[in-house]
Amino acid sequence: MGASLSNLTEGANGSDHGPGLGDIPESCVACVFMYLTPPEICNLARLNRAFRGAASSDSVWESKLPPNYHDLLDLVPPQRYENLSKKDIFAMLSRPIPFDDGNKVVWIDRVTGRVCMSVSAKGMAITGIEDRRYWNWIPTEESRFQVVAYLQQIWWFEVDGVVKFPFPADIYTLSFRLHIGRFSKRLGRRVCNFEHTHGWDLKPVRYELSTSDGQQASYECCLDEIEHEDAYGNHKRGCWVEYKVGEFTVTDTDPVTEVKFSMKQIDCTHSKGGLCVDSVSIVPSDLKERRRGVWK
Repeated sequence: MGASLSNLTEGANGSDHGPGLGDIPESCVACVFMYLTPPEICNLARLNRAFRGAASSDSVWESKLPPNYHDLLDLVPPQRYENLSKKDIFAMLSRPIPFDDGNKVVWIDRVTGRVCMSVSAKGMAITGIEDRRYWNWIPTEESRFQVVAYLQQIWWFEVDGVVKFPFPADIYTLSFRLHIGRFSKRLGRRVCNFEHTHGWDLKPVRYELSTSDGQQASYECCLDEIEHEDAYGNHKRGCWVEYKVGEFTVTDTDPVTEVKFSMKQIDCTHSKGGLCVDSVSIVPSDLKERRRGVWK
């Protein structure tokens, strides 16, 4: 019953089956595309010429870009985008754009067009980072920045950072990405070493964030709590875990939002060690909730 999809895509002039999707004006298709996601638009572009034309419309793709996308373009050399269509600009901005000497990256979500950011450990102030007795930099493919900070042992543990960026209006979640134990590859297999891991079950680590307009959030937890481990003792050990610090709300890109964040365990009655610090992520909260592996 009914017409096949191939019949629907044909126009009245090319078939005896009556009007089809090919007869819909491109401008009408473009109006419909305003309400669809970028992946949906790309899929429908394969139906016929009208859909393909609407799927390349600058007006369609500009509606998918964040309102401050020009601020993201300012981080890219002009010759990379000056002759691009809005569709190509969307594709370019959906890939991580490095700035601040490569220690921060920003991109837009491929489905929603909303702004996300990640800050490398190299872009943070880490107490004792220059002293090889305490910290080392480990190259790895498990970080988008290709390197993580590894703590062997220290008494005063403190990591601080700051981001000043014109985030568009949204509710954002800030999280630290951490790994208990040191990981490596041996004979092609990933292995973890917990030789230096100690002290994280004695006192909680305190996470804090504050914004330039007075918002604050904090969270405390022990990184190596036994009750949260599985039967093999490796639920949190040997895995990358994102620790949510809190949320902040941006109502306008002007003035530019400044976010300060920190992670501390400064009880000097005991040492702690065996921890990898990768990055801090700032992502729209409902997008963050869809991702797996978030420890709350």
